[in-house]
Amino acid sequence: MVSSEQRRKQLAREKYLRQQQRRAEARRKGRIRNASIAGGLALVLAAGGAYAAAGGLAADDKKADKASAEPSAPPTSKAPDPCEKPAKGEPSEKHWKKEPKMSIDTSATYTMKLETTCGDIEIEMDAAKTPRTVNSFEFLAGEGYLDHSPCHRLVNQGIYVLQCGDPTGTGTGMSKDGKVQQPGYSIPDENLDDPKVKKGTYPAGTVAMANRYNAQTKEGRDSGGSQFFLVYEDSQLPPDYTPFGTVTKGMDVLKKIADAGMTPDPQTGNTKPNATVVIDKATVRKK
Repeated sequence: MVSSEQRRKQLAREKYLRQQQRRAEARRKGRIRNASIAGGLALVLAAGGAYAAAGGLAADDKKADKASAEPSAPPTSKAPDPCEKPAKGEPSEKHWKKEPKMSIDTSATYTMKLETTCGDIEIEMDAAKTPRTVNSFEFLAGEGYLDHSPCHRLVNQGIYVLQCGDPTGTGTGMSKDGKVQQPGYSIPDENLDDPKVKKGTYPAGTVAMANRYNAQTKEGRDSGGSQFFLVYEDSQLPPDYTPFGTVTKGMDVLKKIADAGMTPDPQTGNTKPNATVVIDKATVRKK
């Protein structure tokens, strides 16, 4: 016959085992969720390339991109559009075979101004820490490459980012003929050891590069192109995305865009902002 003390100990062991199982399951789900978020970001944040938040897939692997992107942000109800109609003009179809030659003053600070349909956003860029990234944006802005381009992805769960920089508005960055990943060249990762992000948090206001890095396979480094993301709330992300700027004006604009919510796009797998976010004009100037 089992004594009451033995029964109590047995129940306590069973309770402990159930707790351990729940914790193990929570850790497993957490790893899957983080992989989806980080992965999808890498692609969607892809440099002229892949979509999604789980870095490193080929830009034309749309099925895989969709799978990694969808879990990171579930559907939300559509909210009224708080933004204006885009200015007349067509997104750029330009591309280049080589990264532009260094032409900026690496000891200076540069400001990139995005005149969007939802309001102006200004980004202070550090040329000393991210010279090739800043040089690339100075070149692309001068070429009108970002003008009339939509911001194609909004994430409002797990991570809190608005992604822009793909004139096609798809996140794949592929030219219409499917032969070139825009802008045609890639730039290296920079400033990944920045104290602001090295502990795995990208603070609100951070502006960083998208890329195709896949943390699981360790492939896709130095794959930045023209796509970038703006963080509107502190976001847990591994330090794999070049932090090259800080929003100095327009956090209210990002909040307005975020508050309008997003809707999954079945054609691209992106979670598209409900707000009509288009960069009418992008300019870069030396301070």
